[in-house]
Amino acid sequence: MTATSVQIKHEIKDPSLASLGKQRIDWAGREMPVLAQIRDRFEAEKPLAGIKLVACCHVTTETAHLAIALKAGGADALLIASNPLSTQDDVAASLVVDHGIPVYAIKGEDAETYERHVQIALDHHPNIIIDDGSDVVATMVQERQDQLSELIGTNEETTTGIVRLRAMFKDGVLTFPAMNVNDADTKHFFDNRYGTGQSTLDGVIRATNILLAGKTLVVAGYGWCGKGVALRGRGMGANVIVTEIDPVRAIEAVMDGFRVMPMAQAAPLGDLFITVTGNKHVIRREHFEVMRDGAIVANSGHFDIEIDLKSLKEMSGEVKVVRPFTEEYRLNSGKSVVVLGEGRLVNLAAAEGHPSAVMDMSFANQALACEYLVKNKGKLEPGLHSIPEEIDREIARLKLVAMGIDLDSLTPEQHEYINSWQSGT
Repeated sequence: MTATSVQIKHEIKDPSLASLGKQRIDWAGREMPVLAQIRDRFEAEKPLAGIKLVACCHVTTETAHLAIALKAGGADALLIASNPLSTQDDVAASLVVDHGIPVYAIKGEDAETYERHVQIALDHHPNIIIDDGSDVVATMVQERQDQLSELIGTNEETTTGIVRLRAMFKDGVLTFPAMNVNDADTKHFFDNRYGTGQSTLDGVIRATNILLAGKTLVVAGYGWCGKGVALRGRGMGANVIVTEIDPVRAIEAVMDGFRVMPMAQAAPLGDLFITVTGNKHVIRREHFEVMRDGAIVANSGHFDIEIDLKSLKEMSGEVKVVRPFTEEYRLNSGKSVVVLGEGRLVNLAAAEGHPSAVMDMSFANQALACEYLVKNKGKLEPGLHSIPEEIDREIARLKLVAMGIDLDSLTPEQHEYINSWQSGT
């Protein structure tokens, strides 16, 4: 298939970018041995044969390997973007041209285009949905009730999406099984902490070229993503402050060596603010009013709601682009606040997202969760389901094998001891 003879339906920026996309996809594959092993097995066994599948994901080199693995498994897969600024246009082109996968994703697409792509995805009549924020699932529940009977189940890998699914279950509208990929150990321990930590600061640095050493970095939220950002920030010499609403996480941050305080107290101190809470308006009008001149704000939560940009715009007389993905809001008071990536995921808006090595495990969970849903069709109750422990451990085992790392094993005596109540001290 060539860029001039693409037959499948698609909506991408430019098919001629495919050769560059293929080159970058191949490079990412060097760091994704677990998914490669799953793809090879899928190719032989075809566990997803006859399954219509929709994936709403960040269209990156790593996601490309997931899409290729799903197609190898026999799925009739269609891919749309989960965020307007996260699409890598050359990757989208390669998936269409080189792999025959329908893709509807353009970097910088507006909200109307995104919503239309969600409708196109639902027109595919999916049996399985891989969601990133639960927009496709929520739209189906709200607008396509007649298609729910076709749905075997869904996968969700973001904290934001899991929060929405729990709310849907509470309201009685989650009438199908949903796999909680986000909370798999081989996902959140690594993707959220190490992936978000590194890629978020990568996005900030690419957008601004600031020196983090000596800066005061305020991290809003100390979940696994916040832990990663705070840890990497400190590693690069930043003076890190954490804001939290959860007392247990706040104590953990304190004992990890960070200052903890409310955002109202942190706002006048910070040089750089990064939100990773999954909640709305974590940084808002009263915080902007007391920030230092030139303070930089960025978001690494899923949706562009954590920073109250509407209020910031109302407070500003001028907004101008000062670098790619970097906007300076000149407040009426004379001070300025700099916003990165339009308040969207800065690691994908201004950089390339998580490194391939960590997404290898996250997308292995996605692929195996799809297989699990198919194998257990009709057996799973509606609601959220954890990734089975055996799948989680197998992904970890495959990753260690690929890294050339061996483990100890229990001796017969040790195995007997830990499984017996009769032996004590």
